[in-house]
Amino acid sequence: MELNIYQNLFADIRQRILSSQLKAVLSVNAEMIFLYWQIGNSIAQKQNEQGWSSGVIPQLAKDLKLEFPNMKGYSERNLSYMLKFAKEYQDVTILQQTVAKLPWGHNILLIEKIKDQKTRFWYAKKCIENNWSRDILDLQIKGNLIERQGKSINNFESTLPKPLSDLANQTLKDPYIFDFLTLDSDFRERDIEKQLTHHITKFLLELGKGFSFLGSQYHLEVGNQDYYLDLLFYHIKLKCYIVIELKNTKFKPEYTGKLNFYLSAVDSLIKEESENPTIGILLCKDKNNIEAEFALRDINKPIGISEIQFVEKLPDNLKSALPTIEEIENELNNFGNK
Repeated sequence: MELNIYQNLFADIRQRILSSQLKAVLSVNAEMIFLYWQIGNSIAQKQNEQGWSSGVIPQLAKDLKLEFPNMKGYSERNLSYMLKFAKEYQDVTILQQTVAKLPWGHNILLIEKIKDQKTRFWYAKKCIENNWSRDILDLQIKGNLIERQGKSINNFESTLPKPLSDLANQTLKDPYIFDFLTLDSDFRERDIEKQLTHHITKFLLELGKGFSFLGSQYHLEVGNQDYYLDLLFYHIKLKCYIVIELKNTKFKPEYTGKLNFYLSAVDSLIKEESENPTIGILLCKDKNNIEAEFALRDINKPIGISEIQFVEKLPDNLKSALPTIEEIENELNNFGNK
């Protein structure tokens, strides 16, 4: 028995089993979502036909608990959510789209947090694409992701072929929000130290799906001179390297020239022929959009320029506790050396 052939067979069967398990989970979830919609819709119909008040829900919850003592999900609160869910999505065909693919808790969060249905569907689609947990979905809504996605100043249209330019544009945001610290009035120094250990995970989350961290202060040698990239990533979906330069100042046009040089170096020294051109992301504390557009006009490498935001409102005695860009770089560097 050929070992390689057997390993290929095993890998194929394993993948089929995993795929089947995933489909089964999604199927069960879709059935549950449809059941909850049917229950909510039935309650809504009877309220309209019979003029029943909301008092029917406590009675239903009580009777269902007696009938199905070991089943969860039919509490008074959840029945109220089912009613609201059915009223929000009166067209049953909607259930066959994105909402049926999301867990119940995600759907409730979307209904409670977002009134506009089109916006709600946008977040639902992103949630499925990125496999967000409920907490991460909540974080992205609070961070107003829909208003930031694809809003960077960039020259992708003139430096990248379609559809890569469109995909790259949608990958970037403006601004990037690095609110890594959540401190109350009774903060302690060790609280800050503990949260610093989570910066890398949250940094990658804010960058978005597909970014793979390769290192900070990444060394390149060009013409017998040493150069160090602030942050180097590889983006799996874009199939290219991404250089991120962090500036703790307002944008200056000369920053693009230096980043353009770095991109040329990565393309020549690291990039494989089959990979797409390296993309640069310049993150600065502030920028003038017109100035940024002029700075990119004759640059022949793909570069995006975005602002970065930290926690906006903190007491003065806490402001010094926020991490600087240099501290974030050092932390990522330490992580990469572990």
